[in-house]
Amino acid sequence: MSLWVFGYGSLLWNPGFTPAQSVKACLHDYHRSFCMLSIHHRGSEEEPGLVLALDAAPGGRCTGMAFQVAPEEETKVLAELRERELISSAYFEQEVDLVTDGGDTLRALAYIIDPHHVQYCQYDLEKQAQMIASAVGGRGPNTEYLFNTAAHLTQLGIRDNDMAWLVDRVRALTAT
Repeated sequence: MSLWVFGYGSLLWNPGFTPAQSVKACLHDYHRSFCMLSIHHRGSEEEPGLVLALDAAPGGRCTGMAFQVAPEEETKVLAELRERELISSAYFEQEVDLVTDGGDTLRALAYIIDPHHVQYCQYDLEKQAQMIASAVGGRGPNTEYLFNTAAHLTQLGIRDNDMAWLVDRVRALTAT
């Protein structure tokens, strides 16, 4: 059985490996949300940024990409993903069922936010925009994360109204 990984945020534009195959897919009962404080990659403890997470939402859906890992790379890729995604225990690793655009079901690994973790947050869009506009972390500015993710969603034909609003607002705040 192949290892598949679900990308819905930065994995869309920086999976960290070359997928053997990729397919657009949807995860039901979750949504993509800027609900995780980033204190390492896109912010700091003093000035946290925000990154996307899969947040439970009964009846919701998150469309992203399923990436198949080449069998000979599975051990290496899994170790690298865990180092990257589980840096602060805010995510937990879970196997989920995705539905592809073709109607097939795929079992994939996904990183889901722990709503009881100290980095879990729920802010209105204006506060999200203010935080994203100014935060910088070890992997660069939070704005880069937002703009890259939004651009890749657009390229894939995935509409995310909140993301589009955030891009416009953050551009206005940063005049970029």
